[in-house]
Amino acid sequence: MQTKIRVGAVSYLNTKPLIYGFEHGMMRDEVDLVFDYPSKIAAMLLEDKIDVGLVPVAVIPKMKEFHIISDYCIGCDGEVASVCLFSEVPLEKVEKVLLDYQSRSSVALLKVLIEEYWKIDVVLEDTSGDYESRISGTTAALVIGDRSLQQRKISPFIYDLGLEWKKFTGLSFVFAAWISNKKLDDDFIDSFNSANSFGLNRIEEVVNENPYDTFDLHHYYTDCISFDLDASKKEGLELFLEKNTNQSFFLKQKMFS
Repeated sequence: MQTKIRVGAVSYLNTKPLIYGFEHGMMRDEVDLVFDYPSKIAAMLLEDKIDVGLVPVAVIPKMKEFHIISDYCIGCDGEVASVCLFSEVPLEKVEKVLLDYQSRSSVALLKVLIEEYWKIDVVLEDTSGDYESRISGTTAALVIGDRSLQQRKISPFIYDLGLEWKKFTGLSFVFAAWISNKKLDDDFIDSFNSANSFGLNRIEEVVNENPYDTFDLHHYYTDCISFDLDASKKEGLELFLEKNTNQSFFLKQKMFS
């Protein structure tokens, strides 16, 4: 009996188009699908508890072996809507930033923006559990995913990290990609890409199956999240990892050769 490939996906609305095919029976005999938040899926991939994960790209330098196996990702070319710094005061008055524990890439991106683009002096604090209620006064917070879409209705000052990266570099950004910790069969990768594209070609169906009053999901899937891992995103990904690792040649050879 063929062993199934263990696949870890993210339990956010932004992944719904990518996993739509899997949830509708595609590759059911080839994959075992598990869900959690991004940094947890990344930890599972590092610990070899899964074979493939839709993981924050900041995990790539930590991996002994990695392969980006899909033509699709969670990315943006400007405003992403669901990865934002929220505050009650303007950026220049922020003194402390609470960091979202659910995504390594978003935290790493925020640090790049703070140090190289905004150039502000703030205290960074790790979090766990519910911390959004602590956004008050000069304390801001990075919030990602569905909670970020909800926080948009509360906080008066919103700094969208996808948009800020675009203004800083002129490039698209990749938050998460489908990455394996071992080489997989080409036929499996072809089928995996087909499963990804199934939902991307049926956005209206995905929206209808995931009713959500907080944010317009059609706008989210077509204007905010950009799913194609295209040349601009690859360039943005390479630059982001260079800023975090100083391993540009090593990473370029492994990712794009």
